Amino acid sequence: MSFDVGPNKERQRIELKYRLRKCLFLYHYWMHPVFGFMSARIQTWFPFQIQVYLNGREWLSRQMDRAGLKYVRHENCFPWIEDYARAQALMEEQQKTKWSTELDAICGQLNPMHDEVFAGFGAANYYWSVSESEWATDVCFGGGMELQRLFPHYLEHAMTSFGSGDVMKFLGHKVNADGSIHGNFQGEVVTDLKRRPEGARVKHRVDQNSVKMYDKAHQQAGSVLRIETTLNNVRPFREYRATESNPEGEKKWRPMRRGVADLHRRGEVSQQINDRYLEALAGVDDSQRLHEILSPLAKRTDWKDHPVRGLRPFSEQDSKMLEVIGRGELMINGISNRDLRDQLFASEASDAKEAKRRSAQISRKIRLLQAHGILRKIQGRNLYRVTDTGRVLLTAFLIARQASVNQLMKKAA
Repeated sequence: MSFDVGPNKERQRIELKYRLRKCLFLYHYWMHPVFGFMSARIQTWFPFQIQVYLNGREWLSRQMDRAGLKYVRHENCFPWIEDYARAQALMEEQQKTKWSTELDAICGQLNPMHDEVFAGFGAANYYWSVSESEWATDVCFGGGMELQRLFPHYLEHAMTSFGSGDVMKFLGHKVNADGSIHGNFQGEVVTDLKRRPEGARVKHRVDQNSVKMYDKAHQQAGSVLRIETTLNNVRPFREYRATESNPEGEKKWRPMRRGVADLHRRGEVSQQINDRYLEALAGVDDSQRLHEILSPLAKRTDWKDHPVRGLRPFSEQDSKMLEVIGRGELMINGISNRDLRDQLFASEASDAKEAKRRSAQISRKIRLLQAHGILRKIQGRNLYRVTDTGRVLLTAFLIARQASVNQLMKKAA
């Protein structure tokens, strides 16, 4: 984008216009004392726009060097770190950076004539914004074989079990109570798998934003599973702040801005997306066969000295119940008696007596799930959470229920 002079046919005069033009850019690559290896480019035409490219892992390596922390590095990830907690603390210090100060200093290197060019225009400084951010969460595995064994199962689960509603929830969009997409949503939800010589990755996209999963650095020292959120469009997200015109005024949840002032919140949102994605992957494990995982559910058990029937995962009644408690929003927020009533009964109760009967029926189902170790009560609240064992059971159930005959035949072959 630059300025040009052109005709205005309506006003019958020549005007200054701001439009796309072809111009030269100067690219700079250097070793920064804080950020390490980085690059930037400056437009050679007015208004001399600048783009700066930083990598947080490159930055972290320099932090760990100064702290005397030992690590093994592979490109922009770390298969092994001597003290992960210390490394995480160093990474979080990056969020405290005074971005305008640091970026203005970089601007001075790229355009040393800035003050001279704008001498007659007061404080004509750059407004720094984030055009694209990538926020990665690295899960490190000891040795080089464990992740190689698990990663194909993660890929299969991501491709076969994450529907459009799941992807939208990962990326912070609201969906209907039954997990379906709201009718007003006009965007596109895309999931794709790509395989390259260095490995495979699965990527989910909604409204110019995405979350992807891929594996890195299969070495003897360790390997890395990376979940990475890329944000280009921050309009769906909110920041708790005052207005720009009244910084001391009342704070409310307002639309997130692209400026660096909201970069900390952008990091929080991105980490929440990564956490939701990892939570959805948490139950994937091929160390047991499906029948080994699901068979114990069919056996009778006891709950507080009372016999409890076995579950029938593929019966109409129990299948619907397991499907409901396996939904992402309930796993995160907790499950109540009312949540299950709303999902398992097609219509509202006709009277108070019927409502009480339904509540008692759901209470028995919750006790059934507790007895089989799928749910546990949250202390001090009438809410229940899915246990770690429950996540594995629910994942196995969903995979088995959604698998087609052709898929099973391929596995058998």
